[in-house]
Amino acid sequence: MKQLTLEYSNIRAQVTTFDETSGVSEHHVVMHVTNPRLTFQQQLDALLDAYNDLITKTLTGAVAVIKRYFLSDASNQADQVIASDSSDCAKSIIQQAPLNGTKIGLWAYLMKGVVTSVRPNGLYEVCHGCYRHLWNASAHNLAANSEYQTRLLFNEYVMQLTEEGCTLADNCLRTWLFVNDIDLNYGGVVRARNQVFFTQGLTHDTHFIASTGIGGRQQDPNVLCQMDNYAVDGLRKEQIRYLYAQTHLNRTSDYGVSFERGTRIDYGDRCHVLISGTASINNKGLILHEGDVVSQTRRMWENVEALLNEAECTFDDATHFIVYLRDMADYAIVSGLFQERFPQKPWIIVQAPVCRQGWLVEMECMAVKQQLCPDFPAL
Repeated sequence: MKQLTLEYSNIRAQVTTFDETSGVSEHHVVMHVTNPRLTFQQQLDALLDAYNDLITKTLTGAVAVIKRYFLSDASNQADQVIASDSSDCAKSIIQQAPLNGTKIGLWAYLMKGVVTSVRPNGLYEVCHGCYRHLWNASAHNLAANSEYQTRLLFNEYVMQLTEEGCTLADNCLRTWLFVNDIDLNYGGVVRARNQVFFTQGLTHDTHFIASTGIGGRQQDPNVLCQMDNYAVDGLRKEQIRYLYAQTHLNRTSDYGVSFERGTRIDYGDRCHVLISGTASINNKGLILHEGDVVSQTRRMWENVEALLNEAECTFDDATHFIVYLRDMADYAIVSGLFQERFPQKPWIIVQAPVCRQGWLVEMECMAVKQQLCPDFPAL
């Protein structure tokens, strides 16, 4: 795993690269604006100029498979992002303000050695060998409440997967649910997801899907839930392992929700580990260290590390971190903790309330580790 930090005019880019010269190379990029005095359009232009320079000079031949833009004011900014970024990939645009005082941040996942296309149903397809990676971003609708919106989102996604010869249970590996006013609307999201999963054969006794359910606002305030998804066609069931870390965490179904804490996917040349949004919780489902963001951050790290260890990985294998804070006043403390422990790792801290009010901080990550597994085709 290689890590690189590049400085551009008003932009800092942090890059993690898993370089597989005989197959697919992977890159995770986190880009930060460094001059908060710029207008939004100036910040956006600087970010896109730096991104284009990065992919033409440093990550030559790599193509984005998903980009996520973190905005401070989606109502007044999302249209400018859409108009300015014409790249052909899944694009997730969400109001989760970067907490370094700027108006925009970016996480981009890029791959080299793949063939990409947009499917007729809108899914973004990334092909290599026997695998098809299917990305979906910024899905939303305007149904009457958060429960109906979430149910429609999943129903539409199930139909998209069916058109690709896939199912939610067999192929979907990761979801992100961004909930407008999460303290009010998360209950409806949970009910809808539980109902859809049950109809699709996803239960406590089978498996769920790694997920982050977090506060986030679409540009239209009537959108109460926006969804991103990731599925893979071509996997065998024995390539997928679900992570529990039962010494540290409980099953999510214990408190009425339905997602996996993490998932490991084995390929012939590497494994991927997808860690769901994880907070300061114990294996009884109780919030630990209420009101203490420092202790919550450290317990959150401990929980994520336990999940990674169960997948035979460590923080060294993590590609990036996305960190969510309920209270922007905690930014200086939490960013200092991350800077001290992970000075070279790409991470971004954004304002996004966690799904339970007592949780002050949450994080998610992905990891990739080289391995030789001749029973499975390489990525």
